[in-house]
Amino acid sequence: MADAEALRIEASAIRETGVLGRSDPLRRLFDYLTQSSIEDRSPKEAEVASAVFGRRADFDTSQDAVVRVYVHKLRRKLETIYAGPRKDSPTRLTIPRGEYRLVVDQPPPETAAPVATKTGGGLVVMIAAALALMAASSAATWLYLRPELSPTAREVNAVRAGPVWAPLLDDRFPTLIVIGDYYIFGDSDDGMDVNRLVREYTVNSRADLDDFVLQHPDKAAHYMDLDLRYLPVGSAFALRSVLPIVDGGRGAGADRVMLASDVTPRMLKTNNIVYIGYFSALGVLRDVAFAGSRYSIGETYDQIVDHRGRHTYESQGGGPDSDGNVYRDYGYFSTFKGPNGNRIVIVAGTRDVALMQTAEAVTERKTLGEAVKRGGDPDAFEALYEVDGMNRQNVDGRLLLASPLDAARIWNGAGQRAQFPAG
Repeated sequence: MADAEALRIEASAIRETGVLGRSDPLRRLFDYLTQSSIEDRSPKEAEVASAVFGRRADFDTSQDAVVRVYVHKLRRKLETIYAGPRKDSPTRLTIPRGEYRLVVDQPPPETAAPVATKTGGGLVVMIAAALALMAASSAATWLYLRPELSPTAREVNAVRAGPVWAPLLDDRFPTLIVIGDYYIFGDSDDGMDVNRLVREYTVNSRADLDDFVLQHPDKAAHYMDLDLRYLPVGSAFALRSVLPIVDGGRGAGADRVMLASDVTPRMLKTNNIVYIGYFSALGVLRDVAFAGSRYSIGETYDQIVDHRGRHTYESQGGGPDSDGNVYRDYGYFSTFKGPNGNRIVIVAGTRDVALMQTAEAVTERKTLGEAVKRGGDPDAFEALYEVDGMNRQNVDGRLLLASPLDAARIWNGAGQRAQFPAG
């Protein structure tokens, strides 16, 4: 009886947090498991399917994984609750593996956080990006504290003072450094333990995954949200080039680094935006980036179509010839005003080497000056770079084209709204 009362009290507290959200099935599942556990019952999967999800008596658990999917979601919600609003609770509710009931547990004693041992590319790249950010920020601060500026410091200051980057150092708007990211989820053979990570081009958020498993019920038993994202390797190196310029000597807190998947349309009105990443990860910036441009994305994100020059540039970075050989890649840069006079800057590439080379080119005085001169209007122009890569390193690069952007078309709805490939 004591456990039943503790379960009832904790369940009520969980409901009050609001973290369970607006999902009626999730709340019904929680209420059903709570009541069953108070009554000391552990229902079978078919019982849960019938009582919570309205499945028929002939429900086939091998063909419909709705119960396992939502139990997994509920586990994740409970983890979120006990990492947040209920982190100080003396008790917590858990769902034992392979069972459909709630039990009352004591929270584990606090210990030092273990060192992550996963070797997934996302984790490694996020760490690399964080290290690059810290190194670049420290370098920028060091440059400003020196009584006599080194040649490197003078170069950085000259780039900052130029027409491209200077508007971002104005205090009228905060600056967001936006890194293009990708959503990945888990694939399980038994519906319990994750065996591999999956990147599905049409699934770019938790909500997308929910829709995907509803449309593909055969996948529902195996696909699990892990709240994971990954960044391309080139983003870390590009960030290292850009951050000392954008930081402006104000310290790392002056600007905020965030993922492109977290950017909302409203942010495009109230912040300066510096995007760093692949074309395929632009997110809400996709239409904006190409609305006044002479370019669009082709049949894949490795293709850049120049409508004015009637030519298609295609990266070789993802092909078999890129292993051990010199290959071509393409980078892109643009700068233009946002809807409220704020600034938006795009540093993008088809693959890593183009992204790295473009970031270097637009943060060095000589190469940036060439792009500004050929672009015609430093307030709104775009530049296309061709880059030679080898073994994931940018060997050499050159400015192919630079031209004014049709800035008036970007925000008045008259710009192109191109179709983008699925992946």
